[in-house]
Amino acid sequence: MTPDQLDQALAECPAAFEPLDVCAIDGYLCAILVQPRTVPEAKWLPVVLGASESSVASLPTLIPPAVLATLHDRHRVLNSAIAARRWFDPWIFDDGQDDPSQAVQAWVAGFAMALEDHHELLGTGSEALIRPLALLYRHLDPEDLEDAQDVMAEMTAMEPPADLAEAVEDLVQATLLLADIGRPAGKAPTRRVRH
Repeated sequence: MTPDQLDQALAECPAAFEPLDVCAIDGYLCAILVQPRTVPEAKWLPVVLGASESSVASLPTLIPPAVLATLHDRHRVLNSAIAARRWFDPWIFDDGQDDPSQAVQAWVAGFAMALEDHHELLGTGSEALIRPLALLYRHLDPEDLEDAQDVMAEMTAMEPPADLAEAVEDLVQATLLLADIGRPAGKAPTRRVRH
């Protein structure tokens, strides 16, 4: 299933679901995959589908199998690319907009949403977080970033992306830089222990 087909399939989900935009889903998945600890499917799948955590067990009966298979496959592909520090193609819809930041905004919003939901990476307090976060957040409205002075200072020193290709490069570069912090090379994310 292509991103376009997934977008259409998500629009046909039952009314009880309010799935994220396909681009936002992709950004969300990337952000959970750079966390120091594995984020279990039961935590991310309901969020991207706009469902409650308690509904995870019933999702296979409510959501088309092709949708679930596509989300699982995308998670696997992104995980593999991020772990190997390889280029990946973010799911971005190029609607011919003049502003490259506008084209990647939904993806970045999904990434930012995941960082709010899962703060372990940001909790490291590493100064190395500033540049990759600035690469991402410069595509958002600065008014939404009032608590990020260090990141804002870095953003203002950056030239805006010249085109969509450069904006997409920001997304990939930032993701891999954040993976270097949350998932250092050769180190798999720690599994959460259930108590």
